[in-house]
Amino acid sequence: MSNLGLIDIGGTSIKLAVMQNQKLKKLPSIPTPKTLEEFYSVLNENVAKMKSEYRIEGVGISSPGAVNKKTGVIEGASAIPYIHNFKIQQSLSDKFGLPVSMENDANCAALAELNSGAGKGVSSLLFLIIGTGVGGSVIVNHQIWHGAHLFGGEFGYTLVDDKNILSNLATSVGVAKRYNESSQPKTNYSGKEVFDLADQGDVRAQKEVQTMYYSLAKGIYNLQYSFDPELIVLGGAVSNNPHLIPEVNKEIEKIRKTVKIASIEPKLVACQYTDEANLRGAYVDFYQTYSEN
Repeated sequence: MSNLGLIDIGGTSIKLAVMQNQKLKKLPSIPTPKTLEEFYSVLNENVAKMKSEYRIEGVGISSPGAVNKKTGVIEGASAIPYIHNFKIQQSLSDKFGLPVSMENDANCAALAELNSGAGKGVSSLLFLIIGTGVGGSVIVNHQIWHGAHLFGGEFGYTLVDDKNILSNLATSVGVAKRYNESSQPKTNYSGKEVFDLADQGDVRAQKEVQTMYYSLAKGIYNLQYSFDPELIVLGGAVSNNPHLIPEVNKEIEKIRKTVKIASIEPKLVACQYTDEANLRGAYVDFYQTYSEN
């Protein structure tokens, strides 16, 4: 396969890499520009270097927002307002003089796990990214399922109970928020610190951590019976917590015992890739995009 330039657009920095002879070579990242003009300028400069030094024949891009693969427009909203609602993919392709593919960052991460990571060898998986909220991706028959409104994989919007969505209850950010707000006087612990307090026997901390595990289990149970994937991959910083999957599995078992008809046990694994996932997925997406055209 040809050498490919890779770009991962983030809210604070843009990661750059080249896939050369099937190996990912990371390049220095750059601060995310404040304006579209500066954005074009720095990307042009870096892609020109990639063309000169590595003879790249295309550029795969991972981006925030709802990437419309049919139009090349990034819909929705993100921390980088100037990239939205115009034909940015075609614009970048014209400036680079190369074919360009674009895909949402969560979808890229899922493609990376499917191609060579925790999901290698399966054809269908769900990928949950547990961060400030819960995002993710749906893959069916090796392809991203975007949905009619580009909301495929937005698991965080699903309801856990009458008033709370998954993003509010199933994250360590939510754990910290609930703990801090119920403290007298209010505290300012991070999610990790509240998990540590729970390990030390703090009953309120244990309650909030348990709420997270149960909410995540309930969400995963519902997703398993909605999509019936071969595998559910968990990503985000909390996926490094060795207690996460065992504790969520315990809560799923409780649900399955309550729902007598529930015969399927979801198969949960932690993601393999972390900071490289979006770049690796942009590579997979490029070849999927241009092999289909």
